[in-house]
Amino acid sequence: MADPTYGKRVARVVQALQNEPDPLRRLDAVRECLAVLHDLEASAVLDARAAGRTWGEIGALYGLSKQGAQQRFRVPRKSAPEV
Repeated sequence: MADPTYGKRVARVVQALQNEPDPLRRLDAVRECLAVLHDLEASAVLDARAAGRTWGEIGALYGLSKQGAQQRFRVPRKSAPEV
């Protein structure tokens, strides 16, 4: 399930973005917002997969094939430590 604090984090960053007169600080707020949204997107993909949604369905939302969605969103497996 998605972390409920994501919405609060996004709202806080957007508010800072709207109120910031300094262009560099505004740019930093945009950067932070994009990072939060990226995390939220990854969490939503995991939630969709856990709920039984297919890679084809997820890909269709992005105009991607099933394989394209897998390549974009699949979390790499941890490899076994070398001995």
